[in-house]
Amino acid sequence: MSAQPPLASSSASASATATASPLVVVVGAGPAGARAALSAARCDARVVLADSEERVGGRHHRQPAVAGGGPGASAAHPLEQAVATQPRITHLARATVWALEPGPAPGRHLVHLQQGPADDRGRPVRTLAADALVLCTGAFDRALPFPGWELPGVVTAGAAQALAEGQRTAPGGRAVVSGTGPFLLPVALSLLGVGAQVLGVYEAGNPARWLRSPAAALRDGGPGRLAELGSYAVGLARRRVPYRTRHAVVAAHGRDRVEAVTVARLDAGWHPVAGSEQRIAPVDAVCVGYGFLPQLELPLAAGCAVRGGHVVVDGRQATTVPGVYAAGELTGVAGAPAAAAEGELAGLAAVADLAERPEAAEAGARLVPPSPARLAAAASRVRSGRRFARALARAHPVPGGWRGWLREDTLVCRCEEVSYGELRDAVVARGADGMRALKLTCRAGLGACQGRICGRNTAELAAAFLGSPVADPYAMDRRPLAHPVRLGDLAGPPAID
Repeated sequence: MSAQPPLASSSASASATATASPLVVVVGAGPAGARAALSAARCDARVVLADSEERVGGRHHRQPAVAGGGPGASAAHPLEQAVATQPRITHLARATVWALEPGPAPGRHLVHLQQGPADDRGRPVRTLAADALVLCTGAFDRALPFPGWELPGVVTAGAAQALAEGQRTAPGGRAVVSGTGPFLLPVALSLLGVGAQVLGVYEAGNPARWLRSPAAALRDGGPGRLAELGSYAVGLARRRVPYRTRHAVVAAHGRDRVEAVTVARLDAGWHPVAGSEQRIAPVDAVCVGYGFLPQLELPLAAGCAVRGGHVVVDGRQATTVPGVYAAGELTGVAGAPAAAAEGELAGLAAVADLAERPEAAEAGARLVPPSPARLAAAASRVRSGRRFARALARAHPVPGGWRGWLREDTLVCRCEEVSYGELRDAVVARGADGMRALKLTCRAGLGACQGRICGRNTAELAAAFLGSPVADPYAMDRRPLAHPVRLGDLAGPPAID
């Protein structure tokens, strides 16, 4: 899908009314963002849907990149088709939101974004004046450190799936998948689909937790999700891929790249059971995923409250900041259907709130606010999704026993090569009791990923050393600039659309 000019309508009728309709900016074009954009646009709001990927769908509906930048590389997903045919939506592909600022009036925000490759000097850099802002930035894989995880060939489960589904290639020919959560199953199938041999799927937790209350599992997960999980299990069984619960990769071995792994059985707290270690070789790819971490940079930049690692929202997906809404994995991981339901509710709530603003009536804004019944129906679907998110979190926790996998020289921050021993010294011997202090004391989180990979793990390790939570655990997510931007792009005043 090619991007249209910002705020440019694709129909004459939309152009005629665009100046009278408030602007809803949606960041992220996965199931949550796409549904938010569609629900707002169908209420006659103007919508800009900005996403860093080239195509609509996100992680859940990942599609191959468009060859040569033109359309038609593969059949569009129905969600992509719906966005493309909605005249009130402007899809900005390969667009990165690098900063947010309060707008000229309460409830409004300035959204600074750039489009195209970061090294393209001619790429558009612009600022949108959003009347309402819907954040659907999603999440990224959580990887736990273990000896050898810095070796080439050790990748996150999400990266492995992206290579398989987006580029039709695998990170290696003989792969091991390790971590926790149902996401491991489709990752393994994706690798098999591009010709890799999967030597085993090692689930650190105990998925049988779902079966402790079959009625609740069916109610919260729904027959569709259970059938999906069943199909994954059948697919692995047909290919004779070993699936082991309460097992995990606790070490990787190799010189220039990963060549072997050690797998151990874990107890309920994820401590390796002595004598259970098994070495698997040869291995040239290790795909690890221990759940997901929400991308909090933009919500924190907007001033939204965060609790337990997720953005706080009310029953209508509104955050603690007026005019800002959040949906999808920002509020809790529950899969694509739940994310889509939250996105729909967020888009509807944004339009309903805009329609009630006095200035909207004075300007003659042409909005069709959703009916209370429609809002109630969307909220009911969201509540079901949140029950599933809570059940998923209960079934796949990450106990602290993983800290016992680490050795003195195990890297906890790969970018800056900070070891477990150096981190402990910074906390215990040098008194670093917060994330900012850790950055300055031992450089953890100062590298290229800016703490996205090591931040959560570093906070948990430091808290274990201290015996209490660290000060401001989200300090690594608080960034004036959410993404790199050239100084030249900052030099001039923003061109506000």
